[in-house]
Amino acid sequence: MNPSWSIIVFTTLAGAAQGLVVVLALAHLSGSAPARGFMLMALALGGAGLLASLGSAFLHLGRPSRAWRAVAMWRSSWMSREVIALPAFMAVVAAWALALRMGAPPALQALLAVAALLLSALLWLCTGMVYACLRMVQAWAHPLTVLNYALMGQAAGTVLAGALAAVAGEESFAERLLPWGLGLTLLALGGRWLALRRNARLVPRSTPQSATGLDSTRVAQLSMGFTGGSHNTREFFHQASPWAFRCVKPLFLLLGFELPALLLWLAWAGAWSGAAPWVLALLVQSLGLLAERWFFFAQARHPQNLYYQAVA
Repeated sequence: MNPSWSIIVFTTLAGAAQGLVVVLALAHLSGSAPARGFMLMALALGGAGLLASLGSAFLHLGRPSRAWRAVAMWRSSWMSREVIALPAFMAVVAAWALALRMGAPPALQALLAVAALLLSALLWLCTGMVYACLRMVQAWAHPLTVLNYALMGQAAGTVLAGALAAVAGEESFAERLLPWGLGLTLLALGGRWLALRRNARLVPRSTPQSATGLDSTRVAQLSMGFTGGSHNTREFFHQASPWAFRCVKPLFLLLGFELPALLLWLAWAGAWSGAAPWVLALLVQSLGLLAERWFFFAQARHPQNLYYQAVA
């Protein structure tokens, strides 16, 4: 597939913002929340991330003025459900931040924190199912797709929360997040590794014979049939060289999971203190997850690629 950078940014940024809000909600409900000023700043940043991700998603639309029609198929479309869940989640985050700022009763704040947790889980489910429900793309049609969206988003959000706390002087809160950030990053690595292992052993259900209707035992495409390309050849191929494509997988595993885990482990073991390991882990993980999301889309082979073998 040909990855769209607007969707790459949307899914990565929204996942990190969701993870940040989840960390804040769990800390609030467990009675271990940091200072009120930090909570307000972090909630505002989470809301800004969600808003920016929504704006990025709009860039993917051919006619943004008709975006409202995306909710029309909510009974059968996971994308429509996602379009509904994201603004609802943003509204709850904004309401929680307002309640916190106005000093609303603790019961109301707790209720909004629970609502944020539930809507975040629903949003991850919808986002993952947008791809997991596509049975024609075997690399996506598996529960690991939904699980990995949640694990990577929560890992990114926890690292983001720890980096913000360390920079803002909330050292005790950042220290409490160290084992969680490390554990979630390793869990996300495990989930992504399982998906890579599964996809490497996939046997395509379709063949060049079934794609073309030819009965010959050997079918080879000599020309893609277009002199200037077409929608199919532009949208279903990533256009990267085989060498570049092979380099992306070890790169995103290193930057997105292994190196951040090492940095957090060094901080947890006391070998590196202060905000530096958190900030560095956040930077490398952000780059790694962007590369991972590119690979997620580029690796997926649509059945139509069997017809356009010369381009694939």
